[in-house]
Amino acid sequence: MRVDPASRRYPWWQLILLGLVGLLEALISPIGRMWRSDQPLERYGLAHLVSVAGDAFVAIALAGSVFDLPVGQARGRVALYLALTMAPLAIAAPFLVPLLDRAGPRRQISFAAALGRAVVALVAAPRFETLVLFPAGFILLALSKVHAITKNGLAVAYAGRADGLVRANARLGRIAAGGAVLGAGPALLLLRFGGAEATLYGAAITYAVAALLNLRLPHPRLRGGGQAEVTRTGGIPALAAPAIGAAGLRAATGFLLFALAFALVQSGEPAWWFGLLAAAGTAGVYVGDLIAPRLPSSLREEAVVVACVIGAGIGAVLAFIAFSLPVLVVFAIVVGASAELGRLAFQSLMQRLAPGGAHGRVFVRYEILFQLAWVGGALIPSMLPIDFRWGFLILAGLYLVAGVGYLTPDLLARRRA
Repeated sequence: MRVDPASRRYPWWQLILLGLVGLLEALISPIGRMWRSDQPLERYGLAHLVSVAGDAFVAIALAGSVFDLPVGQARGRVALYLALTMAPLAIAAPFLVPLLDRAGPRRQISFAAALGRAVVALVAAPRFETLVLFPAGFILLALSKVHAITKNGLAVAYAGRADGLVRANARLGRIAAGGAVLGAGPALLLLRFGGAEATLYGAAITYAVAALLNLRLPHPRLRGGGQAEVTRTGGIPALAAPAIGAAGLRAATGFLLFALAFALVQSGEPAWWFGLLAAAGTAGVYVGDLIAPRLPSSLREEAVVVACVIGAGIGAVLAFIAFSLPVLVVFAIVVGASAELGRLAFQSLMQRLAPGGAHGRVFVRYEILFQLAWVGGALIPSMLPIDFRWGFLILAGLYLVAGVGYLTPDLLARRRA
């Protein structure tokens, strides 16, 4: 029997290696395109990608310090961590609002957030086993929130007239997913062979690169913005109902994430179930970023939010009734896609309605609201011993509350009219 020369030249391990190289090239190629691009949004996308990769390093470095404890101790530490996550944004908000209301400083804020995280990660790395880790983690979280809020303003400033805000936000969402994937691989290798200290050093290097990439950004210009009425605290009455729906989606996402995390520790289901479900949820986010730019331009953002709430709620009930791995995988994809579509729809609506000189107040106000919703949803499985399957009924209840909250303001307005 003759042997194909190609098979003799390339053993199986070399074929696998070639496949991995091809996959890496497919991931790296868009980075080169963004580096060479003259479009402001593409250049900012590269800085955002590297910043998200740094966040992936930090998340992986800190994850083991919580879930390697017994379940009872882990619940207490996670609850404390979630309570602390609400504070950084409240502290940073008074300083962010006047700066974000003007377009000019947004690039400098993004640069400072990346550089600050690089310095903090560098200081915390050799002191990982000490009490320094807690204030360092607090500062890292605060600066990540600063970056997230600044991203809203830079997306408005850098989005092309032909792109539209939904398309620009979806583009940055896909870039963030790529950054998380690219950062997770090296971070896991560093954690495996060098521990959390080496992973934090990797985060410091990544954030430093993100800071340098911010120096390449053009000067953002303040656009006219919308003409919506803005309250003194930064609220927009026209956003009341969509905000309730979007907050419900955010709360459900926090609930599902931490229910999965604790189920991984104490449930009798195989551990690989939860890795598969986490991957399916991430894939759903990417699917949402792919769908959003293809939605009809005549479709209102409010309709997208309520459709996502209803669809995810029906999926939660079906996941409880037909509790099996294939159904759960499909549900995780639906949750990821609906949460991302709802986020993009509300974000674009907020950016379109907010007056040009009030972006800071509006962006900070709703980011705080959604952070509180996410923490509130995550606290439920963190504080209560909830069975994994029955948790889907609680999820359905969260979606029901969000749907009722979405529809109530509109119904009351019609009744008053």
